[in-house]
Amino acid sequence: LTGQTVNLADVYDSAALRAISPELQFRHEVDDTTGFRAREMLAAAINDPESGARRGVIQLINHNSEGPFSAIAEEGLLGLTQTLGVAFSRHISAPPAQLRSRFDALVADGLITAEELAEVTRDARDSGAPVEPLLIGTLDLSHAEIGAAASRFYGVPYEAFNADRVKPIDLLRNLKREYVQQNHWLPLEETTEGVVIMAVDPEQIRSSRIAHNVFPKKRLAFRVTTRDEFERTVNQFFEPSLDASSVDDLLSDLDEESDDGIFSDDVNAAADNELVKLVNKIIIDAYKQGASDIHVEPRPGKEKTQIRFRKDGTLVPYIEVPASYRNPLVTRIKIMCDLDISERRKPQDGKIKFRKYAPLDIELRVATIPTAGGLEDVVMRVLANSEPIPLDELGLTPANLEMLKGAVAKPYGIFFVCGPTGSGKTTTLHSILGHINTPDTKIWTAEDPVEITQKGLRQVQVNRKAGLDFATMMRAFLRADPDVIMVGEMRDEETVSVGIEASLTGHLVFSTLHTNSAPESVVRLLDMGMDPFNFSDALLGVLAQRLTKRLCKHCKEAYEPDETEIGLLLEEYCADMHSTPAFIADPEAARQAVLAHWRAAYANEKGRFTLYRPVGCVECTQGYKGRLGLHELMLGSDRIKQMIQERARVAELLGAALSEGMRTLRQDGLEKILAGITDLKQVRKVCVR
Repeated sequence: LTGQTVNLADVYDSAALRAISPELQFRHEVDDTTGFRAREMLAAAINDPESGARRGVIQLINHNSEGPFSAIAEEGLLGLTQTLGVAFSRHISAPPAQLRSRFDALVADGLITAEELAEVTRDARDSGAPVEPLLIGTLDLSHAEIGAAASRFYGVPYEAFNADRVKPIDLLRNLKREYVQQNHWLPLEETTEGVVIMAVDPEQIRSSRIAHNVFPKKRLAFRVTTRDEFERTVNQFFEPSLDASSVDDLLSDLDEESDDGIFSDDVNAAADNELVKLVNKIIIDAYKQGASDIHVEPRPGKEKTQIRFRKDGTLVPYIEVPASYRNPLVTRIKIMCDLDISERRKPQDGKIKFRKYAPLDIELRVATIPTAGGLEDVVMRVLANSEPIPLDELGLTPANLEMLKGAVAKPYGIFFVCGPTGSGKTTTLHSILGHINTPDTKIWTAEDPVEITQKGLRQVQVNRKAGLDFATMMRAFLRADPDVIMVGEMRDEETVSVGIEASLTGHLVFSTLHTNSAPESVVRLLDMGMDPFNFSDALLGVLAQRLTKRLCKHCKEAYEPDETEIGLLLEEYCADMHSTPAFIADPEAARQAVLAHWRAAYANEKGRFTLYRPVGCVECTQGYKGRLGLHELMLGSDRIKQMIQERARVAELLGAALSEGMRTLRQDGLEKILAGITDLKQVRKVCVR
């Protein structure tokens, strides 16, 4: 930033750019976005006439004749920069204009014109509607922009809606929904600043002292928000359940009954009724919020019991229950799933059929774990009946999708989906079954539990207490004229042996394994005692998968990575390929081949990539919303079958599969980074080297 005037005949002439400064570059974003081709450019700095401080730059792009701009044009531009320098200096030194409303800063910042604001205000007055929805709907402003303008007007920070906000039970205890909505203020949390108050008009709340009357002995820290975000926060804190009770009311009633000195199972009838409602409410809220698991975590002494939900793979706080009700809370859950309420020294497993307790048709898989101090943790997995996802919508790359469809179209053989718990294996299997589910096909499934139902499938729930395990069911299926058999999990030698036997006798068999990668699954099965010749003959393929967070489509921010970042992604991608013939022969040529493939598939016409980073908005709060699958598909090719017969090691199988076109989980994740779906941080979380 030397302040030197630049006059170029062609901005794409790198030699001319280097002659001015070795660091001078032309940024292609405008050309890439508009399709416009910049050629000549004349640029000069705008400086403060007194201090010499840089105030901006003025550029002229393209003119009719070829070659650089003329000396006359250059002289005229320099005169214009001097005039603008004086004008900018006067504007900066002038006192700021007085903001007369919470929306005036939108005009001052140039987001809208004064005429547009006046028109929207007039329309709102005529229709009796608030101004904010019209600003968002007609002028395409965001909540954040409107909130920032209000922040400048009131002189307090802007507070956005946060979907993962922890409900402040203690602060809400004496507040009803009707009062909060009528007065437009809400306590959010208590920090070192004091009780944080969200308000649509914080000045009115401060001057009326209504919040001070509710919290007379506490300091208050005010935040301004938009009307819509305030209503969403109210709905979040006071959301009605399937019955009329709110969590706040239930906890308040329990607190009134509690005795901090007593931690027994005995509660009176009124408290027991409230406890039943509270457990139902917790389960209903978990289902409605899309949580996969509910964690009940009692703490020792007088500390409250914490309840957390796992949403999109991350644990988030939900509520805290009075300490005196930690044992009755766990006891109530045990009663719902028919567990021994007197046994607290051993882990127990059970199931809750929630339809018996509320009009919601879901099941929960319950596990109790004894913890220090004679306490018990409870984890409940929410098993909501759902429809299968179409195979084309699983997020497989086109190449993986085509190979997978080819493998499962075979009339017989065995196919595995592998990955850790919660990686979506059952979802993928049901998508595959949905793809091949036709009226002329008989499909039997043995599952524990039945999470996804499909018309046309004959689905059986495993019941180990009754002796109905996976191996027993598979033998029964073989006598029931099956075309396709799906087994929820193969965890022992007997089940795998029956599965291979079934696949070799003309049946198509699907199952899951708890392994980390596709090649590792093969070696694991051989270590379990499988005959390598029978197994290799039966194997159609192995699909390993993980779930990672998806960037929020509403707020993800595009940027152009530099060569260093692309080089880092390339090194990560190629780290798995060192055992392939191409890398052994010429590592640099193999890297360049990968980079060329990337440029052809993901770069623009100038060979430049666009990546995305998380931002955070009212839809997602953290920059991520939803999850997507990462996949590693190894087919049972002739070469792979031969290597299985020779009991090849994992590294050898990996090298052979990669040379045949397989992409590892990490490579699939990196390609989805280049496609703008996720980022490196999330891929690294689920793909370990």
